[in-house]
Amino acid sequence: MKLTSEKRRQRIRWRIRNKVKGTTDRPRLSVYRSNKAIYAQIINDLNGHTLCSASSKEAGIDNGTNKTEQAAQVGKALAQKAVAAGIESVVFDRGGYLYHGRVKALADGAREGGLKF
Repeated sequence: MKLTSEKRRQRIRWRIRNKVKGTTDRPRLSVYRSNKAIYAQIINDLNGHTLCSASSKEAGIDNGTNKTEQAAQVGKALAQKAVAAGIESVVFDRGGYLYHGRVKALADGAREGGLKF
């Protein structure tokens, strides 16, 4: 029986999460991409706490631009919040999505904002 795209992404996500763990020194930057918006959060998996988050629905993100540019703005906004919270390096969790397009733009924006991964 053929897998749906949702089930396929879920399996890829589980495979990634078995290898990528967020610690206190290097928390995990998790990405979720919907059709209209993109969300990112930095998580400490040892405690199960979200340290900071950003999305394209926030007030500082320009909704007049295309979705790839919005993703880059979300990455920069998340990096600013993370640096303010004392986080310098993270582990990137692409959430089962290909490292391409909006996911790559978010990662590049976070790097420009000062995060290392």
